[in-house]
Amino acid sequence: MRRILALSVSAGAGHVRAAQALVAAGQASGEVEVVHADVLDFVPGAFRRLYGEFYLDLVGRHPHLWAYLYDLSDHAPHQGWFARMRRAVERLNTRALHAHIRAQAPDAIVCTHFLPAELLARRIAHGEALPPVWVQITDYDVHRLWVQPGLRGYLVAADETACRLRGLLPDAPRIAVTGIPVMPAFAQPHARAACAQRHGLDPARTTALVMTGGAGIASGAAMVERLIAIGGDLQIVALAGRNADLLAEYRRLAAAHPQRLHAIGYTPAVDELMACADVAVTKPGGLSVSECLAMGLPMVLIAPIPGQELRNAHHLLEQGAALLALDAAALEYRIGRLLREPELGARLRARCEALRRPDAARHVLEEVLADGRG
Repeated sequence: MRRILALSVSAGAGHVRAAQALVAAGQASGEVEVVHADVLDFVPGAFRRLYGEFYLDLVGRHPHLWAYLYDLSDHAPHQGWFARMRRAVERLNTRALHAHIRAQAPDAIVCTHFLPAELLARRIAHGEALPPVWVQITDYDVHRLWVQPGLRGYLVAADETACRLRGLLPDAPRIAVTGIPVMPAFAQPHARAACAQRHGLDPARTTALVMTGGAGIASGAAMVERLIAIGGDLQIVALAGRNADLLAEYRRLAAAHPQRLHAIGYTPAVDELMACADVAVTKPGGLSVSECLAMGLPMVLIAPIPGQELRNAHHLLEQGAALLALDAAALEYRIGRLLREPELGARLRARCEALRRPDAARHVLEEVLADGRG
């Protein structure tokens, strides 16, 4: 059986979830074994903090600084000081990763983050023999850090993503529009009534699923309080992920508003909760919105991180699949409007259905395997 190595970086959960979706698709296919490795498991602690904890702290506490750095690195020359500094640090801290790749001996590599793509591109440029390296871009836009010479090809979210990539890398050997990989559960049909019964929800009530991010970057509790104030038949399901403090705040609100708010911590059943919902209130991470699209679930996008999330939001707004709320007052208005105008929600859902790519992970593997057979 052929083997694909999926390389992610746990700076935010989306890159890891995309790699895990490829693993699940490989298991379902029976044609290929997909092995997942997090690059940050192979670097010293200081470097891990730089790419993981530092990133979350930066976007949470200093979003404007992050926006400046994002734009700087997107427009900096490939051999400019910023790029040279990054590559010098990476060379010093990633020897164990390359030993792991040799030990795995994969037939192909798929990178769901730009860091392993850049590291492997450098090895290829120096003449090292490596299996074909593919890049799975996990947003609906393309940042220059994803673009590396010498790789086999790119797997992208949408036609517009492919167009932008061709502008940055005219000589790209292959660009395939596959969508962003999501777990198989998001591709399965779900019965709303049955899912609602399992989770103690009323399937007849209008339901908003609030997903502010387990890192607590968005002010989830304040937004939920504004939604509770809307009244009507609105039923709110608030996910806190692994954020214990946020879950405690949600539970306090739920105790004061029984049957209106359902507070949930980490759960593997997000797909079932989406099946119960009429709208998702979510940050526009590439994986989060792809999961919503796969379920045909309209979105109100909140607290986009400047840079990739803001560009994802712009894409979805242009496509007519989402609304944008930049603060709690705007969120209250958007949800209130959806309650007053059910035809608006129907239009958003229709656009989500048109854009959905629930089988993206399978298509990624098919593309990589077909290249090997060629």
